Amino acid sequence: METKRLKKSRYISGLDGVRTLAVLGVIFYHLLPDKMRGGYLGVPVFFAISGYLITDHLRLEWEQRGKISLKGFFGRRLKRLYPPMLFFLVVTTAYITLFQHNLLNNLKGVVTSALLYVNNWWQINQGMSYFERFTNESPFTHIWYLSVEFQNYLIWPILFVLLMTFVKNRKKIFLVVLAGALLSAILMAVDFVPGADPTRVYYGTDTRIFSIWLGSAMAFLWPTTHLRTKIPQQAKKVLNRLGLLCLALLIVAFFLLDAHYTFVYRGGMFLISLIAVLLIMVVVHPGASLNKWLTNPVFTYIGKRSYGIYLYQYPVMIFYEAKVKNIADHLWLHTLIEILLILICAELSYRLIDRPLRNFDYSKTWQTVKGWFKKPVISRQKPFLIPGLLLVAVALTGFIMAPSNHVTAEQKQMQEQILKNREISEATKKEAQKAKETAGSNTSESGKTTDSSTTEEIDPQMQAHMKQMESTYGLSSEQVAAAYKLKFTAFGDSVMLGAAQNMKDLFPQAVVDANINRQVYSSVDLVEKLADQGLLNDPVIVGLGTNGDFNDSQFADFMKVLGDRKVYWVNVYAPSVRTQNVVNNSLANLVKKYDNLTVIDWHTYAANGNADWFYEDGVHLTPEGRIAYTKLLFSTLTNQ
Repeated sequence: METKRLKKSRYISGLDGVRTLAVLGVIFYHLLPDKMRGGYLGVPVFFAISGYLITDHLRLEWEQRGKISLKGFFGRRLKRLYPPMLFFLVVTTAYITLFQHNLLNNLKGVVTSALLYVNNWWQINQGMSYFERFTNESPFTHIWYLSVEFQNYLIWPILFVLLMTFVKNRKKIFLVVLAGALLSAILMAVDFVPGADPTRVYYGTDTRIFSIWLGSAMAFLWPTTHLRTKIPQQAKKVLNRLGLLCLALLIVAFFLLDAHYTFVYRGGMFLISLIAVLLIMVVVHPGASLNKWLTNPVFTYIGKRSYGIYLYQYPVMIFYEAKVKNIADHLWLHTLIEILLILICAELSYRLIDRPLRNFDYSKTWQTVKGWFKKPVISRQKPFLIPGLLLVAVALTGFIMAPSNHVTAEQKQMQEQILKNREISEATKKEAQKAKETAGSNTSESGKTTDSSTTEEIDPQMQAHMKQMESTYGLSSEQVAAAYKLKFTAFGDSVMLGAAQNMKDLFPQAVVDANINRQVYSSVDLVEKLADQGLLNDPVIVGLGTNGDFNDSQFADFMKVLGDRKVYWVNVYAPSVRTQNVVNNSLANLVKKYDNLTVIDWHTYAANGNADWFYEDGVHLTPEGRIAYTKLLFSTLTNQ
């Protein structure tokens, strides 16, 4: 009966074209994030394909046998997904063990959760972010997707049997599954918090399964074996136009639909998933032309290897960029090299693991092993044994020795500095509020304010501090005195946060509000809060862009809150970050649009500076770098 079922199943080559679209979107989202802003939407396309095909296969088996074999279902899924993933984990772990020890930290949790297909929940519990590279540098970030898919494999066959047994009617089953998908989409919308990191709703099985279930629902209304090859010409035109429209909408969304838009999580991703399902419906219909149009050698090649391409994209990017520090300056060259490396890894996995093991009879494993020993020493199989065993041995060594929640001396220093500077940042705001209250209480009945700086002598402790500033920054006493009088608000990300103590020392009247992982799109509310508290001085120094770029609309929203205040924007020095030049070029163009905007060219200043200004990541500031950063701010603000 199984043979009969497989004979009736037809391979739909056009779906390789859809897979190609999806995997290219995902890869370019990571390689060229400013160009392919919505490439992450390739994942719901993959989900929709998976949901449709597995349900269509289950439905066909049920029609022919009146039941489904859970053992057969799980066996097919495991043979398809597990060997390539296991090989990926072994190879990646071995590389980390040999060449990148800093990534051994928490490796046990990563690998174990991946093997058990719960990695998405493990990452959520670890507080990891899909959208922040500095806090989440890992070659395993993307495997959350496999966990969501396999968790669905565990529950869907059971739900399928229950629906077919008790509901029976295909249209009613469609409505039930569609309701489940809608519930999942509603959970995403409700749990999403605008302006906050969306990783929880992005990773959660409960908030992402709607893409899979939309595909599953459609398999009940649009079964492949019930679709006719010969259909009216008008119907064919309608299908083709619908398919082309869906294809065009997906491509446009891949380029434009930024992952930080609220719309994405409040209906947008559900809509994209629905468009993907409609595209799949047209592609699988034998009477339409889209299957033929999406079938070509390139799409077939990429589509068949899309699983491996997806698996190896992150390791290649993380490992390559750890060795090559000037990614931003030669972006297209490095992007091409990384694409080639990803394709090579995927090809090796496809030839060595995917294809040989997909139809391997695991019940004959022992006989195969015994037969291997009987083969001649010089044979095709035996040369792979020693390298394979060495690879596994190295990976096991790394897995065993991997620490949990280990912090290096440099990381500990940075963490301690971040905690200290957060306190300093808060202290500057409290002191500014206290100064306002004091100034208000010192106002005379005539409305004049007493300026304590003109009536009181500078105390010895202050004099000593000013002398220290002269020595530290190489400034004259007059320059330090000028710095002490500067009153501004500094708002920024972790780079500015690192210099919080320095700014407080040299600019005691400044308000510093900085924190890690900040981006322009999520900062409007924070700046509005500063304005409401009366802490948004004029001028404002902004240090944003290290963690990602921004579009003109997001920038306009941010500048609108600042009003007509003078704005000094510190541009980005982050040669290992792909969007460095994108951010800096945008700022250079926006200066022409905003009369109150001045760019502080930290990029050029840092590039001509010393390597000891930065920690290993080449972005965050060492004590020497903080001094240089703060001195540049002083020079700009005082035109000296």
